[in-house]
Amino acid sequence: MTFLPTEGGLIPAATVIPLRDARQPDGTTALEVLMLRKNSKLAFGGMWVFPGGRIDPEDWPSEDDPDGPEGPAPPGQELEAARTAAAREALEEADLLVQPDRMVLFSHWTPPDAVAMNSNKRFATWFFVCRAPVGEDGVVTIDMGEIHEDEWVRPAEMLARRDAGEIQLVPPTVVTLHDLAAHETVEAALAAARGRESFRYVTKILGGADGTLVALWHGDAAYESEDLDAPGSRHRLVMGETAWTFEDDVTGHISRV
Repeated sequence: MTFLPTEGGLIPAATVIPLRDARQPDGTTALEVLMLRKNSKLAFGGMWVFPGGRIDPEDWPSEDDPDGPEGPAPPGQELEAARTAAAREALEEADLLVQPDRMVLFSHWTPPDAVAMNSNKRFATWFFVCRAPVGEDGVVTIDMGEIHEDEWVRPAEMLARRDAGEIQLVPPTVVTLHDLAAHETVEAALAAARGRESFRYVTKILGGADGTLVALWHGDAAYESEDLDAPGSRHRLVMGETAWTFEDDVTGHISRV
């Protein structure tokens, strides 16, 4: 993973995470997520991601102008635009017909100041989850242009592949997969998302004494002090040379074993 200097300000974006209950080889049923591998020549190239992209001008409600003289649109209007953008991206990237009003708000991600991951642009991204459409509306088709591969996969399996060096993921995807891996069914994941306040992740990146990068979020004892050894709560992703370790005793979103 490469951290690059950024150009310009934050770009509003949106992502939707389609979920399904699928029969596994051992006969059990498990929650799976749809993941797409980006063209290596684009932003986040080669990464496995969820369907998503920037919020385009046509995604905003017709009466709103996010770049107008009154300044940024109110949060409610941006959230509506984000739902529209996420549905549009699911259709463009995977040919999935997702209804904006069926999406459940999951989280919001702001990247670190000054640098971005595998891109020179900073995307402030709304994450939504939804039950994947069925029938013809749920058949995934990619164009081999922006997206080069697709796969329905269990969250825990995707995390294991990353630690084995088989695939690349960015921290927001890793944290989201950890969250989803705690649920056995789509309904359980959606119920959990509906029943909590979505968390806003404003990322800080620090370097450990051994050169390991650590992503920090609100609630971590080091978030303000920048002392990675400070006693207290942990809300961080330790990005080792091979395995990445996610620690969270702040949000309560993942089960503690």
